[in-house]
Formats: sequence, C-alpha cells, structure tokens
Amino acid sequence: MANAFSGELMSAVRARFAHVEECPFVGARVFFENAGGALTLNSVAQTSAKFAAIPDNQGRANAASAALVETIETAKADMALMMNAPEGGQFFVGESGTELLFRLIMNACLARRGGGHVLGSTLEHPASRSAAARWAREAGLEHVLVAHDDTSGTVDAAAYATAVTEETVVATIVHTSPVTGMGVDVAAISKVIRARAPDCLIIVDGIQHAAHGAIDIAAYDVDGYVISPYKMFSRHGYGLAWLSGRLECVAHNALDGGPELNWEMGTRDTGAYATLSDVCAYLEWLGGEVSAETDRRKRITAAGEAIHAQEKALTDAMIDGSGNLAGLREMDRVTILGGADNAAREGLVSLAVAGVPSAEVVDRLNVAGIRTHLRKPDHYSGNILGPLGLDSCVRVSMCHYNSVGEVAKFLAVMKDIAA
Repeated sequence: MANAFSGELMSAVRARFAHVEECPFVGARVFFENAGGALTLNSVAQTSAKFAAIPDNQGRANAASAALVETIETAKADMALMMNAPEGGQFFVGESGTELLFRLIMNACLARRGGGHVLGSTLEHPASRSAAARWAREAGLEHVLVAHDDTSGTVDAAAYATAVTEETVVATIVHTSPVTGMGVDVAAISKVIRARAPDCLIIVDGIQHAAHGAIDIAAYDVDGYVISPYKMFSRHGYGLAWLSGRLECVAHNALDGGPELNWEMGTRDTGAYATLSDVCAYLEWLGGEVSAETDRRKRITAAGEAIHAQEKALTDAMIDGSGNLAGLREMDRVTILGGADNAAREGLVSLAVAGVPSAEVVDRLNVAGIRTHLRKPDHYSGNILGPLGLDSCVRVSMCHYNSVGEVAKFLAVMKDIAA
C-alpha cells in the first residue's frame, strides 16, 4: 500500500507544517492525534507572531488600523472562497467552535420559541447536542434526537426523514463524528428537512470534517456552519462561523446603537483572521500541485480531493496492512468501530483490543513514539461507546501529511499489543 502523494509531494507537504516528526517536549514521534488538533502550518506560526506584535486596533484613523481592517476583509473573502459560501450572510470569529455552536443554536431556538421541535441526532458531539437540549428547553421547544446507526458509526438522511415534520423549526447536523471518524451526507439530510420544513434553521458542526476534504456550503443549503481552525492547520484560541442571511438577522447579543448585523463581541484578533488566509493559500498551493487548475476555487476543490485520497490510502493501509505487516482487520482481538469496510471514513480509525484496556494500548503506543488518544464513555464519547458495550476505545486520527511509513510503525507495535 503506497501513499496517494508522490514522495516528492509528501516531502513538500510535510515541510510546510511544524513539528511533523518531533514533539518539542519528548522528541521523535508519530502524530496520530490529529482529531484532537491538527498540525500547524509554519506560515500560521509566523503570521501569529507578526500580528501579536502590532499594537494598533481596527477602526482607527491611521494606516496601521486600515491595514488590519483590510487583512480581516481579505480573510473573510478567502473563507468564502475556501468554503464556497453563498452570497449573503457572513463569517465571524468567536471564542471557540463549541462557543459558536452554542451561540448559533441558542439564537436559532430563541427565534423560533414557543412551538415545534429542534431535531438532531445521537451521533453529535456535545457542543451541538448540549446546546440544542438547553436552548430547546429555554425556548419552549421539544428536543428530538434520531438514532445513528451503531454498526456504521454514522447517520443518514433516511433516519432524519423519520422524525422531521412541519413542526421542525431548528435542526443540527454533525458533518463528521470525532469518535467514529465517519462522515455524514449533509446535503442529503438538509434536503429531507427542507422538503417538510422549508423555513427550518439548519446548523452544522463542521469541526471534525474541516481538515479532511473540501467544504461546499452552497451545496448544503444550511444556515450555519462552524469550524475550529486549530483542527484545520491554524491555531488555538478561536472558532469560525458562517451564517446565512436568514440566520444573521435573528435577534442576538449586540451593542445598542451598533451595527444590527454585527455578531462579534468586542475587538477581534486580526492575527486569527490572517491565519485563515494562510490555510486558504496552503490549499491553493496543494491544489496546484495535484492538478493543472488555475482557478482558485477549483484548486481548493482539487486539494480536498487529494487530501481525501491520501487519507484513504492511510486508513486502507492501517486496516488492510502494509508490506508484510498485517492490518487491523487480521488481528483477531481488534474491533474497529464502524467496521473495517466503511466508505464514510475520514482519516480516523477507532479501535478496541479484547483483553487489553484501551488506556494501556494508548500508553504502549506512546512509549513506542506513536501518539494516539483514549476515548471513554463520558459526555464526549458515551453516545457512541455505550450502545456498542465498550468502556473505552483508542482513537487513531490521521491527516494527509501522515505517511504510510508511519502507519507501518503503528502496525508493528499493534502486532505485539494484540498478540
């Protein structure tokens, strides 16, 4: 099993990220904890340092302030291009992806208070489930959850269709599960919702999906889309949301006398916006390396397709084996969440080893220089692990800058653990 990227391209990709092969605290390691936060582009680190040193604020009558405003506007335009956002609406940043999901869902529920229900699924991260549960209750709405499929680790449009009615006033969708790693067909789910409840406000948690393929908001027909930039090659400390023209107009927290459609609270970090332009530029570069496209959006789309192909090569190698190393499916004591054959998988394999506590598996991999993550049946993962009868699992999350060679190192250690 080979990388989808050529050796030359893989080297060029890895050169653009910080700490690809070494942790600054412990030294050499393989980084398979990308769902907890992707690697950071070197350009993002440089941009962050540059703007952290600038003392000026936006909205002042001087050249530095004007440059900051221009930087933000450029970043918003880059996000509209990168995520193919339809005309109307707006992008804005907040405290985190979780905080933004809470804010969008809160205001959507309050705008539809008094009757109907909020529809979501049991696949969702607590960022959207908790927000929907609380604000449905506060707004006098019923919170309805459709069950995800335990076997496949995802949820489909048919499941939503069983519960959507003319009384569905708000709906939430998770684009990809951070526990199973399985993607969801957002456009298909949106379509079944709109067929019965055309005025429903639909909000998508795109946090886990963002790093693993192209985003096409225009194709989804939704009203809100949220990502956490630190999971898409940028840095911690903020989240990014897109609002449709319909959602941006609902009542929301804002300063009296200020712009009616302003959703940002206080002065924002220009550097946070600027690093989003770095992410966009990286995807354009990658798209140019894997295609002959010259149009910016087409290059970004090509990059998304290439990322998906590289990550499929990685997960295929992990499951089916690499060289003379057996894959996870051949290890009798290993259970793969979502099954070994699952077309919805996005760069992530969660597993459990019979007779070996998942915490021990994570520790032994860590000692061998391979960083993964333990998921327990808590408020983050209990919705997935509980129905499967699992008390924990190991999340192995990859990104396109990982290599099949790194997967081989993982399999060599897993062979001993699962023996």
